[in-house]
Formats: sequence, C-alpha cells, structure tokens
Amino acid sequence: MNNKIKVIRTKKSKIQDVDFNNFSFGSIFTDHMFECDFINGKWVNPTIKPYQPISIEPSASVLHYGQAIFEGMKAYKDENNEVWLFRPDQNFERINKSAVRMAIPEFPRELFFEALTKLVEIDSDWVKYGEGRSMYIRPFIIGNEYAIQAVPSKNYKFMIICAPATLYYTKKLKVLVADKYSRAASGGVGYAKAAGNYAGQFYPTNLAKEQGFDQVVWTDSNEHSYLEEAGTMNIFFRINNTLITAPTTDTILDGVTRKSIIQIAKDNGINVEVKKLKVEELKNAANNRTLKEIFGAGTAAVVSQIKTFQHKSELFELDEQNDSYAEKLKSILVGIQTNKLVDKHGWRYKV
Repeated sequence: MNNKIKVIRTKKSKIQDVDFNNFSFGSIFTDHMFECDFINGKWVNPTIKPYQPISIEPSASVLHYGQAIFEGMKAYKDENNEVWLFRPDQNFERINKSAVRMAIPEFPRELFFEALTKLVEIDSDWVKYGEGRSMYIRPFIIGNEYAIQAVPSKNYKFMIICAPATLYYTKKLKVLVADKYSRAASGGVGYAKAAGNYAGQFYPTNLAKEQGFDQVVWTDSNEHSYLEEAGTMNIFFRINNTLITAPTTDTILDGVTRKSIIQIAKDNGINVEVKKLKVEELKNAANNRTLKEIFGAGTAAVVSQIKTFQHKSELFELDEQNDSYAEKLKSILVGIQTNKLVDKHGWRYKV
C-alpha cells in the first residue's frame, strides 16, 4: 500500500478555548485526528485531518456485531518542551493481538508509528507540562462494512484521536470485590481490548457505585475465588513486603503500566510474585495486618491507591504506610515518562 499520509491542517485551532485547569478526562479533543480505511484487503487513504464527525451507515457491522477494539496510551512533555511517548511498541503489539482475536485485519507497524508520531507532533501544543498532565491517545478499529450479515466485516476503519489529560483518580479508592458478576470468562476475549469488555462492566459497576464504591475488583468467572483485575486497571497487593499481582491469562489484560511497575519494583529491590491470589487469602492478610497496600495500575489511572475494599458483607480498611510502595513506584514511573529519570530500559520514545 501507499503509506504516504495526507495531512489536512485545521484552519483555526480551538486550543485557546480550553481551560486546561478545569476539564473532565476524555471530554475535550485536540485539533486533528488520523483516519485510515481497510477496503478490498488493503489499508488505504491514510489521512490526518481536523477532528470532526465521521459518516457511518445504520448497517455498519460494528453497530450490530461489536467488532471494535482500542488502545490507550499517553504523550508527555518534559521541562525542555520535548514530547515523549511511553512504550508505544507495546500498544502496537497489543492492538494487533486484539485484532487477531476479534477477526480484524492487523495494522501495519510502519504506518502505525508514522501516523502516531505525526499526529502527536502536529498537536504537540496540547501536551502540557506539569504534574499529572499529559495527552491521552486513543487508537481504535471498527468494523465498517455496510451489511448486517453475522460474519466478520470486510471493511474497517482505523482511527487515532487525542485528548488532553489530567489525573483520572484524585483520591484513594473504595472497591467492591465481585462475587456474582464477571468481567471475562476463560476462552473469551478478556485479554483483548475489545469494546464490549467495558460495556459488560458498566451495569455491575453502576450497582457498586450506588453502594458508594468507586470500582469493582473482578474475580474469576468459574468460582469467584481468585482476584483478577479492576474495571480500569490491573491490580497489585502488598502483603508484608512482597508485591503480588495476578498472571496475565485469557481473562486479564496485559497492561503496559502493569508490566512497567513489575520491572521498576524489581529494579528497586522489591520482591514481586506474579501468582493467583485467592479472595480468602486477601481477607486473611487484612485481618492479620500483613496486607499493607492495594493499588491499581493503568494508562489513565497511572498508579491509584485503594484505601478500602469490601467482599460480600465484610469491609476492610487499610492503614496508612510510611514506606508506600504505590507512591514510590508511581514517582519512578512518572519520572521516566516525563524524562526526569534515567530510562535504562529504553521505554521512552521521542516524538
């Protein structure tokens, strides 16, 4: 295919209309977007254009059969006004892993990186420097064949949109451990970033929020005995001085932040165990005070501390820690992302 990207710049930026100190995450979008179509077996017409609505017919297959996948990544600005991505190779690999599982054609690596870097470069003024500030980047693919046959779409649309971002969670969280509903089943699509994974969570999460919780911590669908992940993040448990997180399986998303936190912890002499952890083990650790911390990790959530958890009718509140692993690991992670600390693993990617 012809990988040359056509660029149509906006006539007037809307950046001056944005109050960067007061906006909701994911509600404001930058001036431009990337669009590319899969037609007749090829990805064609790669274009960066002003952010705008797209035209879609009522028969578009995504609206009926849910062939939709996405990624979440961020761009950061350092004190020298340079812009960096964080491990974008992992997002590229994962979107294609999701594509294979959802019977969607894979996207070419060279075009992915060219589109990503060019789009971020054009909208780099939207990447703000400062604590908690970044630009969230959302690549996604949808089935776009105009037919309502229950088969994989023949046509697809790949897009990248961007949004200025601040902290996703600004407080310590209260979570409910699931004992009825499930996020994903073994043999399903839980490891893919499929849109429907999130749609299926909304109802039980709303029920939890009505009870005063911020998120649900999902358990295995077979027995609801083992802890898996939370709605918007992978989850870590500190028992004594060991950090425990669930292994990635076909029900758990292989989070980029998750694997980065594991590596940073090991780099800093923290004992890490990737293993299945039972809900009962967690409750026992809470009761005997060996459970020191729980925190989530994700692109939007970064590292978010969990103060309280409930399972069935039992409520547990964690003590404050003077040597918080969550705070230490978050500080190092953000330092690498924003070019303040040495990047010995080569995770940063300069735009």
